[in-house]
Amino acid sequence: REPLVRTGSSSYQTFPGSTSKRLDKQYLRSLHNERLYLAVFAAVLGNFSFGFALVYPSPVIPALEAHPDPALRLDQHTASWFGSVFTLGAAAGGLSTMLLNDLLGRRLSIMFSAVPSALGLALLAGAQGFPMLLLGRPSNLMPPVNPSHMSVVLLQVYISEISHPGVRGMLGACPQLMAVLGSLILYALGKYLPETSPLPHPAGLVLDWRWLAVAGEVPVLIMTILLCFMPSSPRFLLSQGKEGEALRSLCWLRGRHTDYGREYEQIKDSVRKQSQRVSCAEIKDPFIYKPILIAVGMRFLQQLSGVTCILVYLQPIFKKTSVILRAEYDAALVGLVRLFSVAVAAASMDKAGRKILLFVSAGVMLISNLTMGLYVHFEPAALNGTVANETLGSSARLPAEPTNYITLIPLLATMLFIMGYAMGWGPITWLLMSEILPLKARGVASGLCVVVSWLTAFTLTQFFLRVVDSFGLEVPFLFFALICAGNILFTGCCVPETKGSSLEQIESFFRTGRRSFMR
Repeated sequence: REPLVRTGSSSYQTFPGSTSKRLDKQYLRSLHNERLYLAVFAAVLGNFSFGFALVYPSPVIPALEAHPDPALRLDQHTASWFGSVFTLGAAAGGLSTMLLNDLLGRRLSIMFSAVPSALGLALLAGAQGFPMLLLGRPSNLMPPVNPSHMSVVLLQVYISEISHPGVRGMLGACPQLMAVLGSLILYALGKYLPETSPLPHPAGLVLDWRWLAVAGEVPVLIMTILLCFMPSSPRFLLSQGKEGEALRSLCWLRGRHTDYGREYEQIKDSVRKQSQRVSCAEIKDPFIYKPILIAVGMRFLQQLSGVTCILVYLQPIFKKTSVILRAEYDAALVGLVRLFSVAVAAASMDKAGRKILLFVSAGVMLISNLTMGLYVHFEPAALNGTVANETLGSSARLPAEPTNYITLIPLLATMLFIMGYAMGWGPITWLLMSEILPLKARGVASGLCVVVSWLTAFTLTQFFLRVVDSFGLEVPFLFFALICAGNILFTGCCVPETKGSSLEQIESFFRTGRRSFMR
């Protein structure tokens, strides 16, 4: 006999054992539905393009500094703009996200972003002067649309809304994983760019820098084709009153022989409570402003930790510190470490939880930035005397085979920094942004997060070279270390743990303040 639970004069029977087993099978079926992972793969190709475009200057700046054509040759000033203008366009892309996120929906907006992205890459490939290089970078075309980063924000929201709660952490880390893979491919191809010295290339192959832009077109094309066959987000469809289409979308994502109807009713109830867009008066509600402040704060601190500066100027930094290996090989090694670390984070995010990974990540970044800053300050002998006086953007070549193994410290410190960042503050800030923002403010708030994030990144990358030339390379790294200490405090005081919670449970937590909803 099954136990009876009585309340007053009424009674009800708990789920019988056979029903419980049937629900478990349905849960596993929906968890392992291949169509969900196909939809996620189609979307994250946009992040591959973003990662590729973000670090494009790292191998290209040294090649353009030695370019024989004066119209394309970069100096310190133009190199600084070439490296930083992408982030300015990314901030403009955040403004576009505010409008398109709720107007066209997540999937169509991602597809829309592919058109100007392809045009921007074509501009870079066919550039005849610095103005074309500058226009090609932020759009990868021009404000007000930065498709590379606009698609990043939209696809993060799209993935969060279509994902099963049991694998949302892992799938939420996939965009960062693909961005890292895109950067790694760029670093690997960058090894084959022409050298700034007349020495023969060790790989025996010379690749023109224009072909790097052509290679970036491939994932954009594949993404657009695949997304034509993927469903829109059920939450967005319900917010537009398309109930039948939303039910078919969820059925496609979870599988026909699963209990997707129950999840549909939960999503429908949540959307009904937030049927209207957020008003100015509602911003005073803690349910609205608290998650927005947390998301914006995380994006702001993420950029202040220095990751964009390090990725954009990776090869020049290694040349400045006279690392024992060639700068292009160092960059490829850092890319491999970053890829491995993001994969570890994706596998452990739904087991260890978000907050513990954020703590570990910030601690590792703190140690690595402090190590780099102290090394540069106390070990000037490790730097070649003539090179130490060159600007960071200079194309001056280092001795071909440095023999002081202490110069491995900058490489190891950078690898440690990238490892720490990729394990926590890289993927989790994006994931938490899409998890904690309320549905009725998700479009506007995610755009605001982008604007704050990339205006911060633009300011840092624009002034990084100037600060290094005026005060030394150690100053920015010690500043980044101080920010990482602040990241630890912010995580402990402000960030909620969302592991295993549905988006509806997270919204209930912010609405009531009761942590029991997150269990």
